[in-house]
Order: sequence, then structure tokens, then C-alpha cells
Amino acid sequence: MRIEVVRWGITVFALFVIVRLFTLQIVDHRMYEALASGQHELFQQLYPRRGDILVHDGKDGTLVPLATNEQLSFIYADPRHIEDPVAVSEFFATLFGLTDAETIELAARLSNRSDPFEPIRHKVNEAHLNAMKEKSFRGVAYVRESSRLYPEPALGGHVAGFLGFNAEGKQVGRYGIEGYFDQEIAGVSGSLRSERDIAGRLIALGDQSFEPARDGDTVVLTIDRTIQYMTCAALRRTVEKHQADGGSVIILEPATGRILALCGEPDFDPNRYREVDNLTVFNNPAVFSPYEPGSIFKPVTMAAALDVGAIEPTTTYEDTGVVELGEHKIRNSDGAAHGIQTMTEALEKSLNTGLVFAMREARKETFTKYVKAFGFGERTGIELDTEAAGNVSSLDKRGDIFAATASFGQGITVTPLQMVVAYAAIANGGILKKPMIVEEVRHADGSKEERHTTDVRRVMEAKTSRLLGAMLISVIEHGHGQRAAVPGYYIAGKTGTAQVPKKDGAGYEEDITIGSFAGFGPVENPRFVMVVRIDHPRTTPWAETTAAPLFGEIAAFLLQYLEVAPTR
Repeated sequence: MRIEVVRWGITVFALFVIVRLFTLQIVDHRMYEALASGQHELFQQLYPRRGDILVHDGKDGTLVPLATNEQLSFIYADPRHIEDPVAVSEFFATLFGLTDAETIELAARLSNRSDPFEPIRHKVNEAHLNAMKEKSFRGVAYVRESSRLYPEPALGGHVAGFLGFNAEGKQVGRYGIEGYFDQEIAGVSGSLRSERDIAGRLIALGDQSFEPARDGDTVVLTIDRTIQYMTCAALRRTVEKHQADGGSVIILEPATGRILALCGEPDFDPNRYREVDNLTVFNNPAVFSPYEPGSIFKPVTMAAALDVGAIEPTTTYEDTGVVELGEHKIRNSDGAAHGIQTMTEALEKSLNTGLVFAMREARKETFTKYVKAFGFGERTGIELDTEAAGNVSSLDKRGDIFAATASFGQGITVTPLQMVVAYAAIANGGILKKPMIVEEVRHADGSKEERHTTDVRRVMEAKTSRLLGAMLISVIEHGHGQRAAVPGYYIAGKTGTAQVPKKDGAGYEEDITIGSFAGFGPVENPRFVMVVRIDHPRTTPWAETTAAPLFGEIAAFLLQYLEVAPTR
């Protein structure tokens, strides 16, 4: 009987050992392989790689990184084993260009014999690391660490955003694509849990669980690197030339809604985001900063009146230079009366009275409906952090004065992104498209999420868009937009010199304007739509000498780059 008990006991124990060995060698193989390979490979198993942000380079489908990772090093010390703290600190002072005060402080930290760990420098490149290795200082070591790299800061920081820190000190994506897709790009950290003995050693036969990290997604943008670089450089030159506070440019493909370029000034280098003087620089002015658009809004008013048949391009009115609405008087920006004018001439000369006439012919309720149909007053849904909605709530108030001022772009606020989407609808036969800046999201397992062009709604008939396009050609040919013209092509567009409301109290600031130009081309087959905005230019207040020439410069480049043959 005793022999049977012993035999069964040995059998059960053997079965337990076999099952446990199977678990260790097969089920938990990945965990022990990572543990056996050393701390560095275990680190790679537990901490995910942040995904890249890619943009198009040329027209052949080549992709290049706007944001990626590079392997740098973290140098640290164990002061308990450092033989000469002064010599070590002086070496690093020379290597890293430390000040005298920083050198003395480092020497003091390295002299503390009771301290087992002191950080010396993060993000150390290979040259500096090799110089440190040659010295073979006792008590000085390093580990590899992944660092976020933005290879081409000249492409602008507003689209990419940057990898910064939150209030808890955790690295997170901030602003732009990094902020909007932070959770997806960051990936998911792994975990290692195991039973340990009293000395903290792993118990081989104890309970363990190991979940490897899942690397972050890679985001592919619609941005064209060449167009982005040229556009940002041209914007920077224009802002400097006119001593402006800043500006923005958005270029969009009207048939698809794909954004080809998006630039803002002042800009920042995502690699050196801590060096900015003002945190507002991080906000993308093209999507974050709503403003009263002024006269570039006038084609929206014309679209509403044309589409309901209230006017034709040849409809006339008598311009007396002023429109009286109760106690309010609306005047033209030039203060003049122009007599009998057509609707096309009202756009050419940017007559406020003509747009009030068109709005009243269409009726306030109809005008308000079209403004909202164009998407004003709500976010476009672009996949970028910090998008603003603008404000058209004044149109819901009683009284004609609010719709009257809105008809020529005052009393409402919009973003440059909303304006470029609206002009794209004019260029695209009346179809409002959702703007796209993300082409696809690539997951670590090889699967993809592709983005597709999306029709939001039809905002006007195709005939209306053709009529309005012809009127906007006339603005460039005969009106204030002549410096936006490109020889050999029919370009449609409108200038806008907007006043800036006072921050405190009613009325507008004196001698402060925002110059804009919005347009597209070639009109017969639009390949691009663009909105240019220049904030507070000090050399001249007028958009026709600030925003319009910049539009023309970029438009000429685009037509050549996109290989569009001249049509006139």
C-alpha cells in the first residue's frame, strides 16, 4: 500500500514538472527569452517604438519622414566608483560645452560617495559617446534611448507638432499630428509580472505573465514635401518683407480635399520646442486662429444669391456709396459712390454696398442657410489638434445689420481652413469636401486604415459655381487681385483687407489689418485652391500688395510643378 502511494506521488510530481516545463519552455518562452537576452532587449520588448509621420516626396509615391526616431544614448554615473570627480566633470564640460557653474555643480554631484546614480546627459550622439568610451572612466556608463527626431524643421512645426511632456512628466504628443494621434502613434507598453523571493530574485517556478509591447502606428500625410517647403519659405519671406506679425497659407486639391501644404508663421523647430519665447507659437494659425475674413467672404454671399436666382452676374444696382439700416450706415472701403454697377463689378471693386444688395435680394434667412451650408461656424473635422470652429452666431440675431455686415466679412469669424474648404466647393462644381491631411494609418501588424475623399454636401448647383468662377476671374483680370495673376492661365480669386476688432470695447483697431487672398486655378480644371493670410503687415495695409503677390508667386510654382499646360 505504501509503495502504491509513493508511486502515485512520484507520478503526480512528474506530471507537475512536465506541465511546468511545458509552460516555461513553450507558453512563456518569449518572456524568458527576453530576460535571458539582457536588459536592453527586454527594454525593447516592454517599451513600444513610436510610429513615424511620413509625407510625400515628389510625384512618384516616395515617402520621407516628417517625424521619426533615432537611437541616442543616456550617460549616467555611479559616484561611489568615480576616482576623480573633478577630472570627469571637466571632461564632460569640454565635451558638452558646460558653463563654469554647470561644471562645478556636476563635480559636486559626482563627489557624493553615498549616491549610487547621477544622470549626466540625455540624447548623446555617437561622436560624443565614442569620446566618452575612449576615456573608460570607472563609474561612468550609458544606455541606449530612443529620441524623437524631426529631420526637416524647415517644413514647419505646426503640422507635425512635437513630443513633449504632460503635467505628470510623461512624454506625450503635443499639437499637430503628434497631438491628435498621440495614442495611436505611441503604441502600447508591454508588461512583465513575476513572483520573486525575499531577495528580489525571479522564482523560476512561480507565477509569471509577459505581454510584449505593441509598436505605434505610422501616419502617412497628404502633404507634398516640395510644395510644403516652397510654400513655407515664400510665406516666411513675405512676413519678413512686410514686417507682419505672422501669417498662414493652405493649399488644397479641390477634387479630393487633400491638403498639399499647410504653413504658419511664426513657426518653430519641433526638435527645439523648448526654445520658443511664447507658447502661442505652437497653435497652428491656419486652423486655430479665427478672424473676420473681410472681402474674401464676399463670394460666399454671391454664391447664395446666384444659386437661388435672386441675382445674375449682370444684375445692376445703384451704388450711392452708403447703405442705411436704421441707425447704422454701411459704406464702401474707398468711401466713394460708383453709380450703376453690376454684381461682377461689385466684386471687382470690392463694394460693400453691392454685397449688402445681393444679400438682401436673397433674403437674410437664405443667406444664413448658405453660410452654414458652407461649413462656417463648425469644425471641419480635420485630423489636427486645436482646430477652432469660428463664430457665425450673429446671423441668428434679429435685425438686418448682422447679415449685412456678414455679407462682406465683418461681424463673423472663420479660420483659413474653413475658407479654403469653401473656395474648394466653388472650384469643385458646388460640392463641399471634407479636408484630408491624413492619407492612411499603418499599424504595426502590417494592416492599414486608408482615408478616402468625402463629400459633405452639395452647397450650390454646378451652374452657380461656373458663373461665380467667371466672376472671380474678372476680379483678377480687372479688380484688386491683378498681382495674383499667372500669365497663360485663368485664375479665380478675391482679395480681402480685414479690420481687427478691439479686444476691449466696440469698434476696430486703428492701423491694424489682416490681408488675405483666396482663389483657385486653372478655372476650367482646378488643380489647387489656396488661401493666404498676412497678419498686421506694417509696410502697407492692403491685401493686394501683401497677400495677392504671395498667392501669385506660389500659384505660378504650383502650375509648373504640377505640369499644367497654359490655356491662354
